[in-house]
Amino acid sequence: MSWQRRILRVNLSEGRAQVEALNMEWARDFLGERGLATKYLMENMDPSADPLGPDNVLIFATGPLSGTMASTSGRYAVVTKGPLTGAIACSNSGGKFGAELKFAGYDLLLLEGRAQRPVYLHVVDDLVEILPADEIWGASVWDTDAWLKQRHQNPQLKVAAVGVAGERGVKFACVVNDLHRAAGRSGVGAVMGSKNLKAIAVHGSVGVKVDDPKRFMQAVKETKAVLWDNAGRAELERVGTNAMIDVMQEFGGLPTRNFREVQFEGVENINPSAMSARKANGHTNLLTNKACFGCTIACGRIAHIDKEHFTVVNRREYWHASGGLEYETAYAFGPVVGVDDLDALTFAGYMMNEHGMDPISFGVTLAAAMELYEMGVITKEDTDGIALNFGSAEALAVMAEKTGKHEGFGQVLGLGSKRLCEKYGHPELFMGVKGQEFAGYDSRALQGMGLGYATSNRGACHLKHDMFAEDMEDQTGQGKAKPCKDSQDRVAAVDSTGLCLFTTGAWGLEEFAAQLDAACEGEWTAERLTMVGERVWNLERQFNLAAGLTRADDTLPRRLLETPAPSGTGKGRVNELDVMLPEYYEARGWTPDGEPTTQTLQRLGLVSL
Repeated sequence: MSWQRRILRVNLSEGRAQVEALNMEWARDFLGERGLATKYLMENMDPSADPLGPDNVLIFATGPLSGTMASTSGRYAVVTKGPLTGAIACSNSGGKFGAELKFAGYDLLLLEGRAQRPVYLHVVDDLVEILPADEIWGASVWDTDAWLKQRHQNPQLKVAAVGVAGERGVKFACVVNDLHRAAGRSGVGAVMGSKNLKAIAVHGSVGVKVDDPKRFMQAVKETKAVLWDNAGRAELERVGTNAMIDVMQEFGGLPTRNFREVQFEGVENINPSAMSARKANGHTNLLTNKACFGCTIACGRIAHIDKEHFTVVNRREYWHASGGLEYETAYAFGPVVGVDDLDALTFAGYMMNEHGMDPISFGVTLAAAMELYEMGVITKEDTDGIALNFGSAEALAVMAEKTGKHEGFGQVLGLGSKRLCEKYGHPELFMGVKGQEFAGYDSRALQGMGLGYATSNRGACHLKHDMFAEDMEDQTGQGKAKPCKDSQDRVAAVDSTGLCLFTTGAWGLEEFAAQLDAACEGEWTAERLTMVGERVWNLERQFNLAAGLTRADDTLPRRLLETPAPSGTGKGRVNELDVMLPEYYEARGWTPDGEPTTQTLQRLGLVSL
């Protein structure tokens, strides 16, 4: 048990929904969430399909531990072909939506085709309705959430929606659930918008059953105790993920001004201490922390903007609390664009939540535009009269809103950094991999991070591997290939359970296996989970190869490969990808061209494409 053993297939072109039995052979091989959704994606579409065309498939997937009493069991993933990269997209989100989808009785929601007019999906257990969304097409995520709950007179609905950014094809549009949690990367919101699907509103009462309740409760009790006593968990609860901004500043791995620098002089104005500080007028940015469903970490931040700040003066609609700064939002609206105005950063975060955009991609895209502006390639005639200088809080706030509403120069920013840099003749200024922008870690100081970026199946990503410990201890690229490969497999397995990656600061695969073994049929061990993770990673690679990606896509920008870091721990270094990548392919059992060998595919039970 623990799997609901049902998927909901919705054909939007035909306006038809049907329940199907979960393929349990696939569930045993790929577990759930990221892994199981990848298998369903591969079996239900041609990887060469247009990401924004009707032949692309969009999957919302839970894991076998989603909705259970395990800690952090609110996760779900959106898996599709991403328009930002042309590669497989797997965007993970927290909040309450994932658990609610599981409570309604479904392991997966598989969406095909394209509706002829704007629609939304209303799911209450076995009641599945595809309903007109004309009244909310063009509405923000926040207004959509409120409208759906009012329309159905059900405040318990959990809503995942897109804003105008998703409707209008912003390449890094995301799916926002529970107002300020998001399946954030790779443009999954643009795929949802391309299908004329505004939102999914779910309420479930079926519940979740586990295989051995008594043993499961014991396993949960023991693993929660380990998590609770962990110092890293306590730090996340106390200051949130933005604690990393001080760590990276000191280490010299904080990307600044489009990666030209690796340390930012304005950190003290946007770090956790600044968020908690009380201003002379009594205003404090940070209000409290917040947890997702079933979470005992509570790393989320809830913040509000000073009513005297220029972004919200005479705009009462923003005089409320919403999601506060995480590390990646602080980095993307702060150092990488050179801005140290805390309230401006918070306002930009509001725009991401309200209109449904990935803050990392937006910030790095704006950084590229700022560099082009300071080079004279982009002018005020292009930017609606706004000076795009590094450090401009006004430019950050205005462009965040323009991009969210797909207006003016915001339409150009909505292309993403790679396409923007190509448009203006400077592709070398794109800071990312496979079309997706970097997170807040400079890979000249963190060599293994660079390898993880280059080989990530969904494009540049800091959450598909875990090399922080190795990189902090050793700033060279030596010996990083095998640990990077192993951590990618481990993360793929965790992403398939339905639990949060942040638990891995305290748990190894043994803790996940103990909970799975009690919750699910069959025998689950750490070794089996390792195999699941490796299988998932290789299947994603097969999807990308079939989509047209090659070894040439496993690379980093010239700035990181040729220009030494100007300061910090990595001063004088470039990333040593040329040494690490061949070793990585060998560790994976791939050819020198980056293709899984027949022997590797057979060992993992994967059929060669």
